[in-house]
Amino acid sequence: MVGNPVMRAGLALVVVVVALVVGDVGAALPRFAEAPEYRNGEGCPVAVAVAGVCDPGLVHIAMTLDAHYLRGSMAAIYSLLKHASCPESIFFHFLAAADGGEGEGGGVGELRTAVAASFPSLRFEIYPFRADAVTGLISASVRAALEAPLNYARNYLADLLPKCVPRAIYLDSDVLAVDDVRRLWETRLPAAAVVAAPEYCHANFSRYFTETFWSDPQLGDRVFAGRRRAPCYFNTGVMVIDLRRWRVGNYRRRIEVWMEMQKEKRIYELGSLPPFLLVFAGEVEAVDHRWNQHGLGGDNVLGSCRPLHKGPVSLMHWSGKGKPWDRLDAGKPCPLDHTWKSYDLYIAEGDSSSASAPFALSSSALPAAAFSW
Repeated sequence: MVGNPVMRAGLALVVVVVALVVGDVGAALPRFAEAPEYRNGEGCPVAVAVAGVCDPGLVHIAMTLDAHYLRGSMAAIYSLLKHASCPESIFFHFLAAADGGEGEGGGVGELRTAVAASFPSLRFEIYPFRADAVTGLISASVRAALEAPLNYARNYLADLLPKCVPRAIYLDSDVLAVDDVRRLWETRLPAAAVVAAPEYCHANFSRYFTETFWSDPQLGDRVFAGRRRAPCYFNTGVMVIDLRRWRVGNYRRRIEVWMEMQKEKRIYELGSLPPFLLVFAGEVEAVDHRWNQHGLGGDNVLGSCRPLHKGPVSLMHWSGKGKPWDRLDAGKPCPLDHTWKSYDLYIAEGDSSSASAPFALSSSALPAAAFSW
């Protein structure tokens, strides 16, 4: 099934939330090749045309990205389409930064043009995200990049997406799907769960919070007492979110409360991740690790390469400081960056070759266990 232009099986709406930060609004975006078109095959449910995005058979996915990550976003979209069972049933919702300023070129319009050029048949919409919705809540972090307002856009998904959207898969922009995302969409969320994600309980959970947090008798272990299970670290780059439960429980506000406390007393060091852990750790529904083979960006200090974790692979995630496109351009790629390169639609300046998509690797290019179910 995977890799064929005509795909089979279920209906998937992928809501990719791309937050576009325009550093130089007047500068043109890079050029990207046109990706191959993938068609639905037999077995895909017929879309309810009048329902649009509210079609109950759709699957929704969300992603964040700034201008530097647009190249990664294009590769991520291409990989999602290539490996989707019903690619024509995928609908992308992009969230673009609204701080480009009127009359200055318009980042949203440029992004719309770029996406449509590479994916002419893609069903998508773009929603502006206002940085001032969160700017006053952001505290200084260990890295300036973690302070970007659009890192927090996922907190507002339930407010920005149409109310008829029941759930969304949130994905970072530095990911590559090598399996049908519909399998992730079908993750069961029990009544008590709002978020599902791969958990990593071997990680030292305490290091995500400061000594001030753990030594405060009103905080520390007391915060996580009474939860469904012991709190574990989970990477927020891959999550299935029940948006209806999120809205009912006002989880955006719960996250904001912790961000407000951080302004008063420093209880964590890492940007947008700790508030998510404070709200959801111990309440997350576990997802198979195959859906977030993360850390491929390498060691943040040494910049060294990292291999895939043991076990099957459905989604690769270049979390960390190193990004595959930067390392490839610098002539210092890690081994797995070559897999990402096969989905790269970027056309380098001065490249006079045909604007066609690269050859995307099939499952045979990955370990044999990658697609074992």
